[in-house]
Amino acid sequence: MELLHHLALGFHTALSMQNLLYCFVGVLLGTLVGVLPGLGPVPTIAMLLPITYALTPVSALIMLAGIYYGAQYGGSTTSILVNLPGESSSIVTCLDGYQMARNGRAGAALSISALGSFFSGTIATMVVAGFAPPLSELALTFGPAEYFSLMVLGLIGAVVLARGSLIKAVGMIVLGLLLGMVGMDVNSGVARYSLNITELFDGINLVPLAMGLFAFSEILANLEHTEKREVFTKKVSGLWLTLQEVKEALPAVLRGTLLGSGLGLLPGGGAVLASFAAYTVEKKLSRTPERFGRGAIAGVAGPESANNAGAQTSFIPMLTLGIPPNAVMALMVGAMTIHNIQPGPQVMTRNPELFWGLVASMWIGNLMLLVLNLPLIGIWIKLLLVPYRLLYPAILLFCAIGVYSVQNNTIDVLLTIPLGILGYVFMKLGCEPAPLMLGFILGPMMEENLRRTLLLSLGDPTVFFTRPLSAVLLLMAAALVVIVTLPAISRKRETVFVEEE
Repeated sequence: MELLHHLALGFHTALSMQNLLYCFVGVLLGTLVGVLPGLGPVPTIAMLLPITYALTPVSALIMLAGIYYGAQYGGSTTSILVNLPGESSSIVTCLDGYQMARNGRAGAALSISALGSFFSGTIATMVVAGFAPPLSELALTFGPAEYFSLMVLGLIGAVVLARGSLIKAVGMIVLGLLLGMVGMDVNSGVARYSLNITELFDGINLVPLAMGLFAFSEILANLEHTEKREVFTKKVSGLWLTLQEVKEALPAVLRGTLLGSGLGLLPGGGAVLASFAAYTVEKKLSRTPERFGRGAIAGVAGPESANNAGAQTSFIPMLTLGIPPNAVMALMVGAMTIHNIQPGPQVMTRNPELFWGLVASMWIGNLMLLVLNLPLIGIWIKLLLVPYRLLYPAILLFCAIGVYSVQNNTIDVLLTIPLGILGYVFMKLGCEPAPLMLGFILGPMMEENLRRTLLLSLGDPTVFFTRPLSAVLLLMAAALVVIVTLPAISRKRETVFVEEE
């Protein structure tokens, strides 16, 4: 009964004209950035952070959240029609979605993508509404020792769930932790790793780091591909699914929703991991695995449902624990900080309109996307026909303006150049930048909680093991390390992400 009361408050907040407008703007922008190569939700949200100064906290978060899950819809459109994944979580959709388009079933692929995403978004919204309150109550019992242990578990989880080599993932985490230490030491006031550059005394800003690693590096990588993309369908028809397609797609949607909802909660998880894992599961369970890669509708339904569910449930640890599980949620933490709102268990009690309004807006936004997704396909295809030599300079310009406008600081714009080159090198070496971002965000928080714990315990490090909840979290982290080093688990972990090859 209490949950219904909270949801009523959420819908009352989300259905105001202002919040509906910003929800629409968010999902429309999200679809656009999902379509465009070289631009994703991370740089877009980073670029729009300065705009949120002028908005109410609820409107700002509703718009930014709409960009995130809207990008999952947009990425599927170009994956299916042009074999061009506008968003990394849509890479696996290319495998069967594009083949369906070649076989004349583009409309069916787009339909199951939209319907699966809407269904999974609805279920994920219910998961957020149901699981966030008890988790928030549990988080109220956390002290600095528990938060430190939780962050250790989070970083180890990010390593385990990262794509590619474990050694590379560990290296990226460590580099992120080191970058997070740049700036003034809180206790001593001494500048660390700032190279005597005054602008770095406050540390490296999150926005130029996100722009360089995710946007500029992606643009550099895409400039290598000069081949002409083949657009099969400029006008989509045949949106109705056959009975056989419904039978194949429905179980995949259910499994993808369940898998995505769970993986979205994990550090380093979210939409990308969920889509790859769902494709692997569908191929393993299929009676005809040889059809995958040739136009199997389950290969579209499962990943598309999983990535949308994962995108939405990743809000739970950010809102309840104040710990971002991925790069997008790290920027959402920044947006909340701009409005003097501390992410964590007290958000629900101090700002109920914000929390429940955001939850309700997720369902409204998914409904908007379902209505908008198919009619706008023609516009997105025409946009993709714009020559890259015109598209990329415009994206770079908007990104540079966004970086500068955060602090009106030219050093931030200049920082994006080496960071963009670094991101491009990482891409070539097969190193995923997401663990670096998590290390960068969680590093200062870990240091603060570590120091606070040792200060309260008079320097006794055993306090992390004498406090029961902290000890359990550290044991879970140790168990993850042991499990992932087992040969059988290591081989299975590698198979999750090889499908893109």
